[in-house]
Amino acid sequence: MNRTEKTQLANELKEKFTKAQVAIFADYKGLSASSADELRRALRGQQTEVKVLKNNVARLITKDGSMGGQAQSLMDEVVGPTLVAFAFGDPAAAAKVIHKFAQDNEALKLKDSLMGTKRIDASGVEALAKLPSKEVLMAQVLGTMNAPIRNFVGVLAAVPRGLVTVLSAIEKKKADSQA
Repeated sequence: MNRTEKTQLANELKEKFTKAQVAIFADYKGLSASSADELRRALRGQQTEVKVLKNNVARLITKDGSMGGQAQSLMDEVVGPTLVAFAFGDPAAAAKVIHKFAQDNEALKLKDSLMGTKRIDASGVEALAKLPSKEVLMAQVLGTMNAPIRNFVGVLAAVPRGLVTVLSAIEKKKADSQA
């Protein structure tokens, strides 16, 4: 691969880094080709693209400093065979798939990764994997926002309900006294 091809590849990867919600790095030494294909298929359904990162190209990506210091320090520390999963959709969903795959396959080991331009360690990726999905989080937020309104409506409905209960009791008492 000549210099211009490396620069072109670096520009393509830089674009992926900027568009991705999270870029999860993993060491894949010893992972069979069929297992790697299985991981790619599982991630494809999560709007996640998997690429193998060449170390010298990784350094070219951050050479101009536009990705920030944390990204540059991470790229400078990248050694050995590195797989990068670019999650363009829900970052938690992609992290769940990779984390589960890493638990099932000892050959795949999570490394420090990037969320935007912020560096997160492997335990941060695991924490991201343990988050509920985006839909569940949205439902929880909406439920929390809806709770005060629901309680207020319950309080407002209690006044007429109480009046009806009192009138019903008076009616029953009068009916019992007439009988």
